[in-house]
Amino acid sequence: MHVLHERMRVLMEGQFDYIIVGAGSAGAVLANRLSADPSNRVCLIEAGPVDKSPMISVPLGVMLLAKSKRYNWAHVSTAQSGLGNREVKIPRGKGLGGSSAINGMIYIRGHKKDYDDWASHGCTGWDYDSVLPYFLRSEGNANGELNTDYHGQNGELCVSDLQNPNSIDDDFVASAGKLQIRSCSDMNTPEPEGVGIYQVTQKGGKRHSTSAAFLKPIGGRSNLHIETDVEVEALSISNKRVVGVLCRFKDGTRNNIHARGEVILSAGAIGSPDILLRSGIGPAGELSKTDTDIVMDLSGVGENLHDHVDAMVINRSRSVAPYGISLRAIPRLIGDAANWILFNRGMLSSNMVEAGGFVRTSADIDRPDIQFHLIPGLKSPRGRMFEYGHGVSLHACVLRPKSRGSVRRMHPNGPPDVDLGLLDDNADLECLMKGVRMARDILAQAPLKTHGLSEIHPGENIQSDEDLANFLRASARTVYHPVGSCAMGIGPNSVVDPQLKVRGIDNLRVVDASIMPSIVSGNTNAPTIMIAEKASDMILEDKRAA
Repeated sequence: MHVLHERMRVLMEGQFDYIIVGAGSAGAVLANRLSADPSNRVCLIEAGPVDKSPMISVPLGVMLLAKSKRYNWAHVSTAQSGLGNREVKIPRGKGLGGSSAINGMIYIRGHKKDYDDWASHGCTGWDYDSVLPYFLRSEGNANGELNTDYHGQNGELCVSDLQNPNSIDDDFVASAGKLQIRSCSDMNTPEPEGVGIYQVTQKGGKRHSTSAAFLKPIGGRSNLHIETDVEVEALSISNKRVVGVLCRFKDGTRNNIHARGEVILSAGAIGSPDILLRSGIGPAGELSKTDTDIVMDLSGVGENLHDHVDAMVINRSRSVAPYGISLRAIPRLIGDAANWILFNRGMLSSNMVEAGGFVRTSADIDRPDIQFHLIPGLKSPRGRMFEYGHGVSLHACVLRPKSRGSVRRMHPNGPPDVDLGLLDDNADLECLMKGVRMARDILAQAPLKTHGLSEIHPGENIQSDEDLANFLRASARTVYHPVGSCAMGIGPNSVVDPQLKVRGIDNLRVVDASIMPSIVSGNTNAPTIMIAEKASDMILEDKRAA
């Protein structure tokens, strides 16, 4: 207790050049870059704990972390009108590394046109050619055969091939080839298309989160204060200028941490808008409902929330080649355990979402609109962690959904109201139906079909458009990529400008996935790291110019 009080005294008496709220994929990068100059006094605040769990470093631990209450905010959506009024679970990382400590570790940047679209709508400096150097800066790719025009080899974040991908992955690629879907050996070229095995954020077979990559190596910096188990309740604002953050500490006490420079929100697409709303920054009409003092009427805060909507096709197999639990698999399971203990290889080094890729549902669109994620195992259609037996599960998700939701605060206390708006736009449903039919076609081809696959989800009885649409509304969900709720732009509904400064408020930026005006065509972890890299340059440039 004495140590806690001493830490609090230091924090209360200090004046920080930068206070970063959230130590996840963006916050860890910012802390590293901003504290590299010893004259900058930086405070990194994280609501969750230190990332001590062994399940974080063991890649297969992702199956447990998705249900963890210690390392996961475990948000639940409001009733989704497009999903038959179902609620949907939204896991988000809580602790050092944030979602990079609990995600599927897939390293994907998206399509060139995603970023060029941002720039064409007024986000100057966010086109593909401008952001590529920031991807390269972070990346330390272990595969030296990849084109160095598109891959960094000296960055802090280790990106690697999987240690021991399952043989089912190659069968998936070959089966897709039977449908003229080409193979893709590098998913991070400017215009990725086709299927292959994903690269992952792993180092030596272990998860390499942003905490492991960007925080642990600099733990000795005296100008960087990392505070865990501290929740930011609101921003301290004077005359529309942020001067600090009001925090609740582990012992329940509340105090302000003061900033002589900037406060940077990196709490994610749910956390960052929620902090703004709790601080009186947001739509005046919404804020008045909770009797929140209105500091700035900013209509876009919490709006434009969107995510990749996803559905699965699950097949049971007679073959034991896929991962699974069965009597026939016992020798392999024992071998995999030994392989991990001795070499960090085998099934425990799998991220379980090993292969996939990008496809077009129509030849007349300008880039892929469906992404596949292949699990070489039997995913439970009932939401269980494990099912007995073996199988192949293929996810299909809509890459550029039109549906939009929101983060709102209907009550002053408790969690925010998160509406993902999944399948609210029928165009998303139509696209997802096409993706699921393509997934079924791939699973029906050799060599996959030689494993004796039989579909259990949706099931052979679901064939007509009407039945498939009903099935998807009853079973589709998020693929855990929420973005857009503090959207960057130049229009009246934008929350931050292209410098990521919150409109109308001094000394405040948002730096995380919430600033994406539209979602990228792929997994969002690598783009979030890029956003932080670019933001750190803009922040330091502003200091030099002051």
